[in-house]
Amino acid sequence: MKHLAAYLLLELAGKTPNDKSIKSLLESVGIEADNDRLKKLLNELKEKNTEEVSPPAEETKEEEKEESDDDMGFGLFD
Repeated sequence: MKHLAAYLLLELAGKTPNDKSIKSLLESVGIEADNDRLKKLLNELKEKNTEEVSPPAEETKEEEKEESDDDMGFGLFD
């Protein structure tokens, strides 16, 4: 999660996230990067736009909200 957070922070700052920049950011706050996890993250996000990756989670939340019992018109103790 810390690697992803660093990736997103760098991207928001207008910088290109890569292994060197992510390691540098994490080290600046006293966190040691895990090379294997960092490589996996960079491979997963290669050539992907984070804006394209994040909306499905938001859509899932909306779907769950629509399926809840709140919309059925009666309460638990009615």
